[in-house]
Amino acid sequence: MNLDLLSQQLIDRFQHGMPLCAEPFREMAHILGCTEPQVMACLQRLELAGALSRVGPVFEHRRAGASTLAALAVPVERLHQVAERVSQYPEVNHNYAREHHYNLWFVLTGPDRQHIERILEELESDTGLTPLDLPMLTAYRIDLGFALGEGP
Repeated sequence: MNLDLLSQQLIDRFQHGMPLCAEPFREMAHILGCTEPQVMACLQRLELAGALSRVGPVFEHRRAGASTLAALAVPVERLHQVAERVSQYPEVNHNYAREHHYNLWFVLTGPDRQHIERILEELESDTGLTPLDLPMLTAYRIDLGFALGEGP
């Protein structure tokens, strides 16, 4: 996808932080020297093109509750069915298939570790598959950003 100038500017300027205010899209437009409808239309184009998956905050899970990376070894013929079951939980994000013995990976986030364990137990009971539970020990932060403009 070739990105127009406004798309490049939106991504470069706001992928690491949106304005924290009552009208963030209006503030983004003000910063970029355009209108709020132009910002909204640009974000919609990026989403429809598959270049944008979400706009929103990333929370430090240890301050907001608990989380774990989990995996299931799902028979291929059941993969779609089990993935749909896993995705029914609002606590699940990043549910995806991989080429591996453990072929379904997902992240669970909840208010505390006991909540996470209850969900994993429910999934095991419902699917007959034992989840691999990999809670994070240490976070190694990286600056996962993609500069698109001509600046440094």
